[in-house]
Amino acid sequence: MKAGGALTAFAAAGWLNPAHAEAQEWNKAAFDVRSIEELVKILGGEAASPNDAIDFNAPDIAENGAVVPLAVASAVPGTESIAILIEKNPNVLAGLFSIPEGTLPEIQTRVKMAETCNVYALVRAGGKNLYAVKEIKVTLGGCGG
Repeated sequence: MKAGGALTAFAAAGWLNPAHAEAQEWNKAAFDVRSIEELVKILGGEAASPNDAIDFNAPDIAENGAVVPLAVASAVPGTESIAILIEKNPNVLAGLFSIPEGTLPEIQTRVKMAETCNVYALVRAGGKNLYAVKEIKVTLGGCGG
C-alpha cells in the first residue's frame, strides 16, 4: 500500500505524467542510420564539420568492448543535442541526448563496441552540426564478439 500511495503522490505532484511520456516520441529512423551523414540528414541542418570546442574523452584502448566509458562536453553556445555514433556497430547511433536550454551541455555514458573503429560525438547547436572523432581500439568485442 505504501508503494501505491507513493505513486499516487508522484502523479498528483506531476512527476508521473503519462501524457508527458507519450509525447516523447522515439526517433526510430535516427537509430537505423549507417553514417554520420545519414544522421545529419535526419536531424536536419547542414553537413557536419569538425570542431575543437567539443571535448570528447574516451579511452584509446577499450579492453572490454562491452563497457566503454565516454564523456562529451560542448563549449559551443546554444548546444541543443549530443549524439554518440559508433562507426562499425550494428546500430551506428548509440545515443541521442537532448540538452534543454540552461543545462550544462555535458554527458557521460558507457557504450558497447563490436570492434575497433571511429566513434563520433555529434553536437547540434544553432542549426549547425559539429563533431569530434576518436578511434577506439577494442581488444574484446562487446556486441556479440
